[in-house]
Amino acid sequence: MPQPTPPSVLRRPRLWIGTGLIAAVVSMLFALLYVGGNVNPKGNLRDLPVALVNADSGADAGGRHVNLGDQVVAGIQKAAEGDKSFDWQVVSREEADKRLGRGKVFGALVIPKDFSATVTALASPQPAPQGKAATPPTLTVLTNQSAGSIGSSMSSQAAQKAAHAASAQIGQELLKQAAAQKAPLPTAAQLKLADPVTVTVADGHPVGSRSAMGLSAFYYALVLVVCGMLGANLVNSQVDTALGYLHTDYGPVRKREPVQHTSRVRTLAVGMALMLGMALVMGTLVEVATVGILDMDASHLGLLWLYSVATIAVVGIGSLALFAAFGTPGMLLATIVFVAMAVPSSGATVPLQALPGFFRTLSEFEPLRQITEGMRAILYYGAQADAGLTRAWASMGIALVAALVFGFAVTRLYDRKGLHRIPSPADVSETAALEAAAPAAG
Repeated sequence: MPQPTPPSVLRRPRLWIGTGLIAAVVSMLFALLYVGGNVNPKGNLRDLPVALVNADSGADAGGRHVNLGDQVVAGIQKAAEGDKSFDWQVVSREEADKRLGRGKVFGALVIPKDFSATVTALASPQPAPQGKAATPPTLTVLTNQSAGSIGSSMSSQAAQKAAHAASAQIGQELLKQAAAQKAPLPTAAQLKLADPVTVTVADGHPVGSRSAMGLSAFYYALVLVVCGMLGANLVNSQVDTALGYLHTDYGPVRKREPVQHTSRVRTLAVGMALMLGMALVMGTLVEVATVGILDMDASHLGLLWLYSVATIAVVGIGSLALFAAFGTPGMLLATIVFVAMAVPSSGATVPLQALPGFFRTLSEFEPLRQITEGMRAILYYGAQADAGLTRAWASMGIALVAALVFGFAVTRLYDRKGLHRIPSPADVSETAALEAAAPAAG
């Protein structure tokens, strides 16, 4: 049988068409998913949660009790009626701190207890006591990078905008009161009254300096997913090599084990067992590399190790199930499921509230979102169950059961239909003939 030459192989239309179609689909799909999910976060923004704290106790002014904090809250709520971009959640300071510490809100606007008192003191005709300057009214904007830097930035911008709008509104009222007193004010005093509130920005839930500004949880979760996929590819090829279905090339040396007559179900079981062992090794080394060598900020190291091993194992077993069911295309499908669709719908960089509806739907079942939220709970929120850890474990358990049921159901069906992986005698003879002819042709 004549041996094919490189030019003759390249002249085959099937080679070009098949490879071209796969490359076209992959490039188009990745571009649409990655860029499509992140191209317009402000335009897609809906109901980004921001806490609104009114601790103002009010003050007496002009013979009546006023609470300017209530006015600020009412103004923000009225402005939000025509803008559904933000979900202003009116809560106490204690509740705001809890939500910041669980990643339930991306920031907060805090009206302090003495807000009304400090504002009314500016319009008071009585001078401040000697040696004591009047305390300027202040509104505090709290950020939360642990929930995502882009979401925290959006929240901070909205809170600062609301605070400055409230300051301008209060300034107009103060200028009217000053004009009613019929006492001329210096220009500097008028400018001060026109925008009387100082807006300060503080970190509502600080993260460590070695936490990638709140992104270490995402990067760590992504490493676990990639390790699971790569581990599954390695296990799949090694098992096939050990069973004699694939050659092993060591430079110019090619080795092939005798073909082992075994079922698809047993082959999948062997791969999954090996994947569990690889998950122990890979999960351990990921933590050693990130925490031990790179000094990433992390606590609950035992739980982090268990979570890492479990994540790699579940992703790997899920990938093996896809490989067993679909063969070579299963590798592409696993890449689409665990990377192409998972990364843009994870809510790790761009918050879920700023994603198009399609990606929000994906986020309900795509694994990377659940894995990242569980990782945030471990790294940033003291491993609190309701900070995303419970959902992550539950999702991981469901994914594991689904992978096992799907993988073994499909392989058992193949076995019952006689669709074995053992090559036919004709294929074996042809392969042997080609291998025998190769040295002579060389």
